[in-house]
Amino acid sequence: MNVIVRKSLERGHANHGWLDSYHTFSFADYHDPRHMGFRTLRVINQDRVAAGGGFPAHPHRNMEIFSYVVEGQLEHHDSMGNGRTLSPGQIQLMSAGSGVTHSEFNPSKTSDARFLQIWITPRENGLTPSYTEWHPHQGSDHEKKVLVISADGRDDSALIRQDADVYRIRLKAGDTLGHDVAKGRGLWLQVIRGELAVHGETLHDGDAAHTESAGNFAIHAAADSEALLFDLG
Repeated sequence: MNVIVRKSLERGHANHGWLDSYHTFSFADYHDPRHMGFRTLRVINQDRVAAGGGFPAHPHRNMEIFSYVVEGQLEHHDSMGNGRTLSPGQIQLMSAGSGVTHSEFNPSKTSDARFLQIWITPRENGLTPSYTEWHPHQGSDHEKKVLVISADGRDDSALIRQDADVYRIRLKAGDTLGHDVAKGRGLWLQVIRGELAVHGETLHDGDAAHTESAGNFAIHAAADSEALLFDLG
């Protein structure tokens, strides 16, 4: 299996004081024609927002946008009337479709918030905007691989308008996990924390690995680890 690694320190980086952000793919002032996305996966930003900081209301269209909260809380408001505060391990997914505005803030006055902001291109443009969430179910914290986003909403996953399955991976040191990559699909693994070994490559916080080779993608945890795995058509 041909596995390509994207190291954390190779990513774009922007520090605005209230926002410290690492960009896996070209974003804002960071542009690298070698890293414009992977299949339908367009943005993976690792964001740390200072206490009281956030993104004021701004528009999006024709993009599937989701946030995975790692630390602290994230307060969301949008033009569809949704207002939510998410905690670690929870996901919000907004289909911007024909157009929507939203804001995201760290409601804490004392603690930073840390989350992944991810954009996936939709199956078609001009769709009606929508909003959905995924919250861990009882016992899921101890599951190695949990489906959190899918095109059909199966297993209580959040609904996305694209051929994309997203899994939350949580492994204890010494655990192993396999994921079958079907012919014609691509896999992207984004490490949030820990240390993972994949097909002879070692990954740490912020590192990623991807493949478009069919077969079993094998993951071994050298330390307690958390990651997101994208299975993309």
